Amino acid sequence: LICCQIPIYGVYRTSSADPFYWMRVILASNRGTLMELGISPVVTSGMVMQLLVGTRILDVDMSIPQDKKLYEGAEKLLSLLIAFCEAFAYVWSGMYGDISSIGAGNAILIILQLTFAGIIVILLDEMLESGYGLGSGISLFIATNICENIMWRAFSPITIRSESGTEFEGAVISLLHLLLTRPNKLSALHHAFYRTNSPNLNNLFATVLVFLIVIYFQGFKVQLNIKSQKVRGYQTDFDIKLFYTSNIPIILQTALVSNLYFLSQILYKRFKGNFFVKILGQWQDVELGGAESVPIGGLAYYISPPRDFGDIIRDPIHVLMYFGFVLLTCAFFSKTWIEISGQSAKDVAKRLKDQDMTLAGHRDTSMVKELSRYIPVAAAFGGMCIGVLTIVADFMGAIGSGTGILLAVTIIYGYFDMFNKEKADVMDIF
Repeated sequence: LICCQIPIYGVYRTSSADPFYWMRVILASNRGTLMELGISPVVTSGMVMQLLVGTRILDVDMSIPQDKKLYEGAEKLLSLLIAFCEAFAYVWSGMYGDISSIGAGNAILIILQLTFAGIIVILLDEMLESGYGLGSGISLFIATNICENIMWRAFSPITIRSESGTEFEGAVISLLHLLLTRPNKLSALHHAFYRTNSPNLNNLFATVLVFLIVIYFQGFKVQLNIKSQKVRGYQTDFDIKLFYTSNIPIILQTALVSNLYFLSQILYKRFKGNFFVKILGQWQDVELGGAESVPIGGLAYYISPPRDFGDIIRDPIHVLMYFGFVLLTCAFFSKTWIEISGQSAKDVAKRLKDQDMTLAGHRDTSMVKELSRYIPVAAAFGGMCIGVLTIVADFMGAIGSGTGILLAVTIIYGYFDMFNKEKADVMDIF
């Protein structure tokens, strides 16, 4: 939060189009500040390493401590390199002004500041994952940023000028202001629910509805009965949740899309007439509460979320391609993730055997086969369900985007589970 408020020294201007404006909330970044890159370098490096391991280009056995340490070290080094490359690309693309205007010295300072901020994010994530806190730093950064954005859009006291006059940016504050100042209360309510220039009450209610739906789906699980091989009569349940890989698929999918947007915008700005650059993406600057750049053609357009239900009629091919892209990538990342994160049926069976546990009513030799009936299906189908919920939330106009809300709910629910487990462990000690 502190880095999100510290401006970058040496910036000449930040009024140019924002390549990451689609993903700011999800990547925990804030434009023009030290958190310009957010968690993008860390997530991107994780995605690259996952693909290298999944395609067997890197042969890593996570059960071997030395291999695991080497993998984690390589992932952090790649994060640092990506942070430096993204910082260099930001400066080179002219996002902070032409290099001739800001000077070579300021350009180097900006790159160093963004790289140093990336190192801080890497270290904070490492600190939490080492046991000095609950969960991962990436999840905490994302949840904090998304919740901050939702609260600000609901209760922002900033005034804006529109065709209807001066009104407040926050949806709830705007409702109270309109009801107090307008004589026609029905007209005030209609404007509060359907205004288009700022967040409205429909967006806020859609956000709450998506929160409740995701929490409801969190309870979907298959319970397998396991028993101890040493302690006679001891049995417990092993839960396989629908969201088996939690929010990992949508985080990796977001990182993939954000980097594609970033690359496409830089290339389109420099080589606008190139045929292959046009296939990758065509962009147009618009005013959406600031200078933003939206895709209007190419691959970047077809994997971008539709703006409203009207797009289903105006461009059904765009909607279908976006729908298919989200479902396939979420399912792919989810299935790949269980193989490299130690959550596959084989890994789970090994952990249960190490704890002298086995599935009730099954032999030890058939445990992997039995777990394989559930875990890969839960991973792939759960990833697709996450994709569907994301699309539905986007269509409903939920605040912070469907992806952002889904991430916030799954992260907060995960922290709730971790807190309960820690509490139960403490109670067992005393």
